[in-house]
Amino acid sequence: MLILLGFLVAFMGMALTFLYGNRRDSKGKISGGGLIMIGPIPILFGTDKKLAIMMAIVAVAVIALYVLMAAGVRL
Repeated sequence: MLILLGFLVAFMGMALTFLYGNRRDSKGKISGGGLIMIGPIPILFGTDKKLAIMMAIVAVAVIALYVLMAAGVRL
C-alpha cells in the first residue's frame, strides 16, 4: 500500500510540475528548496525563508511518521 502511495505522490508531483512549472507570468523569479533525510536527521535548504519554513514543516511530519512507524503503529 505504501509503495502505491509513493508512486501516486511522485506522479502527482510530476503532473503539477508539467502543468504549472512553465508559467510565463512568474517575472523571472525562481525559488527552490529541499529536504534530505539521513536516518532521522533532516538537512534543509531553500532559496528563501518561506521555502525553508515549508521544508521544516515537512521534516517534522516525516520525523513524526518515522517515530510512529518505529513504535509499531500501523498506518
